[in-house]
Amino acid sequence: MIWKRSAVLRFYSVCGLLLQGSQGQFPLTQNVTVVEGGTAILTCRVDQNDNTSLQWSNPAQQTLYFDDKKALRDNRIELVRASWHELSISVSDVSLSDEGQYTCSLFTMPVKTSKAYLTVLGVPEKPQISGFSSPVMEGDLMQLTCKTSGSKPAADIRWFKNDKEIKDVKYLKEEDANRKTFTVSSTLDFRVDRSDDGVAVICRVDHESLNATPQVAMQVLEIHYTPSVKIIPSTPFPQEGQPLILTCESKGKPLPEPVLWTKDGGELPDPDRMVVSGRELNILFLNKTDNGTYRCEATNTIGQSSAEYVLIVHDVPNTLLPTTIIPSLTTATVTTTVAITTSTTTSATTSSVRDPNALAGQTGPDHALIGGIVAVVVFVTLCSIFLLGRYLARHKGTYLTNEAKGAEDAPDADTAIINAEGSQVNAEEKKEYFI
Repeated sequence: MIWKRSAVLRFYSVCGLLLQGSQGQFPLTQNVTVVEGGTAILTCRVDQNDNTSLQWSNPAQQTLYFDDKKALRDNRIELVRASWHELSISVSDVSLSDEGQYTCSLFTMPVKTSKAYLTVLGVPEKPQISGFSSPVMEGDLMQLTCKTSGSKPAADIRWFKNDKEIKDVKYLKEEDANRKTFTVSSTLDFRVDRSDDGVAVICRVDHESLNATPQVAMQVLEIHYTPSVKIIPSTPFPQEGQPLILTCESKGKPLPEPVLWTKDGGELPDPDRMVVSGRELNILFLNKTDNGTYRCEATNTIGQSSAEYVLIVHDVPNTLLPTTIIPSLTTATVTTTVAITTSTTTSATTSSVRDPNALAGQTGPDHALIGGIVAVVVFVTLCSIFLLGRYLARHKGTYLTNEAKGAEDAPDADTAIINAEGSQVNAEEKKEYFI
């Protein structure tokens, strides 16, 4: 009897010690998040363990590992580490069906457990942009839709145009048939203009499974629009006699056909002097008849546009002819200075230059008239000098003959001398003066 009491006391003492030791043993686990197709590591740790077994089971309460012994035939599940303080396993090629709550059990009395939730992220598919038909006409309303499926949780879609985010968009989220993933779509509406031609519109999908590397889809816009036309002159101040090039700068899509040049609503009046080369109008030598309104017209399959340029040809600057000195046998000098004064017509719109083939009757200095006047002045001066010289020569001869008067009729030398002396006496009485 005494022996039986002693055995019972020993049994309760051992059980008490086991219960007291097990109170400090707790399994520790952590939740795990993994991308679909990746590998999940499930770890269960016990800080104080007196050789008590550990076990991992799946959400269906199927045992995966008991200590280091594999219990479920699944090639994706492998043992990572097994000891009295830790039991770690790996699940590779994780699928959405693997998501759920896994249990680590410590077989004490009573059994202690810890839960770890495995979250599987569904990776969104590459987005697709629909609704674009090329080409789009300027002014049309464009509607683009970006769509992606298979994301878990639902992905976020953002729109960008020229790297600038567009906020005013529509967003739609739908649950897929598996009731685990989502299909997300976003719609962008905007009216296009010519500045949108060649612009890249980007749909970007952000999701935590993409590791900060979003998936994108891009659509380059092609916009057709009527031409825009501008005329650029080669010089801002065209002058008579100079060349002038007018360039017709036209932009459009499709590219405009060869431009058409007209003057004052009709054809170019002088094709030999006004040469059209591509988009350029080259006027070789400007004259006053070139004044007028020039029009450049560009056309493509969408429409037609034109620009005008009013040309006013400016006169050449004022000139001063050099002084002309006419040499003479006398001390007389004739100086002729002719000043040519011209008028200048200004225009804020256009101008032009001088042409040696200018038509008669146009405004400007008459060089033929000026040359004739100079020739007449020179001729009259030379005639005056010639007549004055002849007069002086004849008057001097007559004076010398009167001095020798009386000596011509003398019969001999003595009589001539006497006559000469008499002549000198008479000369003193009558003197001739030449003025």
